[in-house]
Amino acid sequence: MDTKSSFSTAEHLELGDLWSRDTDEDLVCVDVHQETHDVKTFTFASTQGKRFAFEAGQYFLFDLDVGGEPESRCYSISSSPKRSNAFSVTVKRVAGGKISNWFHDKLTVNAKIKANGPLGQFTRPNARKYLLLSAGSGITPVMAMVRELADTCEPVDVVFMHAARTPKDLIFRDELATLANRVKGLRLQFLPELVAGEANWPGLTGRISPAYMKLAVPDIAERVVMCCGPAPFMTAARAITGELGVPPPNYIEESFDAAAIDDADVAVVEEPATRTFQVEFSKQARRIEVAGEQTVLSCAKKAGVKLPSSCSNGVCGTCKSKLVSGSVEMSHNGGIRQREIDAGLFLPCCSKPLSDLVIDR
Repeated sequence: MDTKSSFSTAEHLELGDLWSRDTDEDLVCVDVHQETHDVKTFTFASTQGKRFAFEAGQYFLFDLDVGGEPESRCYSISSSPKRSNAFSVTVKRVAGGKISNWFHDKLTVNAKIKANGPLGQFTRPNARKYLLLSAGSGITPVMAMVRELADTCEPVDVVFMHAARTPKDLIFRDELATLANRVKGLRLQFLPELVAGEANWPGLTGRISPAYMKLAVPDIAERVVMCCGPAPFMTAARAITGELGVPPPNYIEESFDAAAIDDADVAVVEEPATRTFQVEFSKQARRIEVAGEQTVLSCAKKAGVKLPSSCSNGVCGTCKSKLVSGSVEMSHNGGIRQREIDAGLFLPCCSKPLSDLVIDR
């Protein structure tokens, strides 16, 4: 019997009942759950009772007011898309992280918050076999995929490999063990780097390597790999899976570094010399020069101007800023709404100046 649904969650619902990323933004926090010593899951519902249609692997961009300053951060959805009345995001507290600490310390049940979504293309293609590969808080989008597979009772052949600092940092550890007992064809591979706090850890420890992955997933070349974690982890995973025969189209990774979203660096690409413009960051009393073929964010980072950022390609919306004066050429990938653009907001990561600029940062 074919148990896979032939229609999407959205098709169950009337259009007016569905949350729209173009017009809706108001959420209420309905639950806060402590996952580990430094990880919490926050569950949100629409203030108007609307339902959510999203795909496992997508994320929401949260617009916050932190200490009187507008901030935006994206967090992957960790709940199953088959449960459409609400959605959850799972947030790891980052040392010195402004937004992750705000979530942990300030966001409580019944609090109202604004968000844009669902966004992102890190979604599961149809395949016969999968390797879900994650580290740290990068587990959240692939956890949504496993929960969806459990909810739909689909026949699966999935290896879920998750790396963490220590056993106590393994997010969703108990739930995954329960799912592995219930969902036939789901195999777990936990890889803590150290065994601190759990001296009787029964498995291997260390970091991912070709030898480890070949042993743990001998048929890895036959699998679609979905990878999310800190940038160095994804870089290593990309190289190792390629070495073990995974075709490049079968290796899919998240476009932003989920574990370092509070403080990400941006690679500066040298562009041919063109006309330069003066770009002023009013709150920092800084002024820099930006060539017409360079992005505002890349030059700001190079000059030491502090701007929040993550994906650097217009997807996550983390760097969203107010353009007080001037104009830019912006080529984004969904990280900003048209009405926000109409209100004078822009994404420095994917914007090149067309004139001198003043930015409210």
